Amino acid sequence: MNFAFGHRNTLPVYLDEEERDGLRAAGEFNSQLLDFLRPHIKEGVTTNEINALAHQYTLDHGHVPACLGYRGYPKSLCTSVNDCVCHGIPDDRPLQSGDMVNVDCTTVVDGWYGDSSETFLIGDVSDEARRVTQAAFDSLWLAIRTIEPYSSVLEIGLAIARFARDQGLGVVENFQGHGIGRMFHQDPGIPHFPVKKSRKDILVPGVCFTIEPMLNLGSAHTKGPLSDGWTVLTADGSLSAQFEHQILMTELGPEVLTLTKNGPQEGHKF
Repeated sequence: MNFAFGHRNTLPVYLDEEERDGLRAAGEFNSQLLDFLRPHIKEGVTTNEINALAHQYTLDHGHVPACLGYRGYPKSLCTSVNDCVCHGIPDDRPLQSGDMVNVDCTTVVDGWYGDSSETFLIGDVSDEARRVTQAAFDSLWLAIRTIEPYSSVLEIGLAIARFARDQGLGVVENFQGHGIGRMFHQDPGIPHFPVKKSRKDILVPGVCFTIEPMLNLGSAHTKGPLSDGWTVLTADGSLSAQFEHQILMTELGPEVLTLTKNGPQEGHKF
């Protein structure tokens, strides 16, 4: 790891191709894990069962489930159902037709972190569930296509917030994307709404980070964490959707490290 001096502070950057290949391998495995889980995320399956599958698959490949034990988190991934914004803990409730569930996986491959998530629609879902899911997905890709080398982090928040506003949706403000590499969370923070100070964080080549917008069908406000210490819900009980990709800013532009083979690609319609 090297360091580049940004306008506000020093940001971790990865300029060596061996380091970048480590990041690519971590992102690739994380997307492979989501593809493995994909056929199991369906009506009648519990999120605990999904967690167990993810845990064993990660261990079988010689890697580490990063969420397990992180600041006391008790499971190997997060499963956020319906009005759960983020950090939902897997449990024994079977998924039902009409549910939507975000599955957020983070793994460690040879010391490098990979982090991505998808929202899955279970069975016959409402038009509103489909709408907020589509918007969260589209806002992620809009943000990715907005940035280039030496863009400011502010541009990400502006793009997502404007899009969500035009859709009549709330953008969660108290959780954000983050730098990632040899650490799970590092600089820069990636707000999904305009924060003036984020103008000073510059996405120089070599910076690796996540973009993970959480869009609510109703208000942007949340409540939590709940008594379990983790679960965060929408304040008004409305549905929430999230998608996340891990991105390496290269000299040629943003490289998405967590593209799945079988999941939704840019332009997908839910």
